Amino acid sequence: MSEGIGESVKEFYNGLFKEQWNATVCGIMVALLSIMIFAWARPWGAVGAVRNWGQWILYGLHIFGNKPSSILINSGSVIGLGFVAGAFISACLGGEFAIRIPPGLELVKAVFAGTFMGIGAAMSGGCNVGGFYNALGNLSASGFCMMAGIIIGAVIAIKYLYWEMEHISWGSGGAKTINFPMPLQVILGLGAIGALIWGANVYAGSGKDALARLSGILLISSGIGYTMQRGRWCMIQGFREPHLSGDAKMAKSIALSIAILAAGCAVLKYTGLRDTAWYVRGFFGWGAIVGGIIFGFGGVIAGGCGSGALWRMGEGQIKLWVVGLFFGLSNAILDGWFKAHDWEGMSAWQNDGITNAGKFGRFVYMPDTWLGYGGTLALIFLVMALWYIIVSWNEESEKLVVPM
Repeated sequence: MSEGIGESVKEFYNGLFKEQWNATVCGIMVALLSIMIFAWARPWGAVGAVRNWGQWILYGLHIFGNKPSSILINSGSVIGLGFVAGAFISACLGGEFAIRIPPGLELVKAVFAGTFMGIGAAMSGGCNVGGFYNALGNLSASGFCMMAGIIIGAVIAIKYLYWEMEHISWGSGGAKTINFPMPLQVILGLGAIGALIWGANVYAGSGKDALARLSGILLISSGIGYTMQRGRWCMIQGFREPHLSGDAKMAKSIALSIAILAAGCAVLKYTGLRDTAWYVRGFFGWGAIVGGIIFGFGGVIAGGCGSGALWRMGEGQIKLWVVGLFFGLSNAILDGWFKAHDWEGMSAWQNDGITNAGKFGRFVYMPDTWLGYGGTLALIFLVMALWYIIVSWNEESEKLVVPM
């Protein structure tokens, strides 16, 4: 009997910590956790974290004039810290954590990729999470624009990668992996869990509502990071693979996830549990399209989108740490410049609501248009269904695969 229990425990451990999770299950879990964190405090994102970290670097170098908010108090930063911690825990308990140093060429590409991602996210009003996933989930029309841009950017990046394979041969050597013994990884993972619980308790016991909410933000975002790392769930893969290999698994998972998220956020907003203006800050216009192209190109070159970069940072990939560094620096610089010159129309937004125009486009909350809530959800479901059908068809026909 003891052997049977032991086998059950081993099977449970492997399923929870070691085996790769199904993409569809991950998509559903990410949607549910996204609804949960929104109901608790705010939508989650990736660019807010790296921007805050980039601002601190610039401030330390006396380039950024104003002192940024603390990385331990800024809600975007706390999301990023929780997210990376969750991915780190998943990688350690699954025996997958290692310091992975890439070839020289990949490090050079990381610099440019991160810079492109920061620029694209600044123009779009968010990265793949805030500008696309949570934009559509929060019923903002801008998500459709960035989606179109990311598809175009991914195709351009695939064409570049084909060109690189034929014309660039230097910098392909020198990769190194520093592995850690499994017992040490387990200790590190359990230590990270303890640190998360301790941090959440500190926030919860602060006596201030704003800080107390950070406790849930920290824990829920760690759940999202854990889920994504465990399932290797990366949105840029959903845009890349249909045009590279024809694989539609991730794209279909993302489409389903967005449909669930949109339904959940619509309930929260329609019932008044959350302000309708929450996260309606991406641009319905050329800014989101061009920004999406730049971001999509950078994400494919990086090997990870905004959220994908964070969970890969958590499993020890040095290339993505370099991507994250330049992602944060470039976004902090450009976002600060745009806001200083009111390119985004933020000043007018604060006074006139959520349909004003900035230089990049308009803030459009679709339920406030003729669509209403019912029409908005129907449109999002329709577009996601069409995307699902198209990538499924392409999986068999390979008509949309970019030829070498």
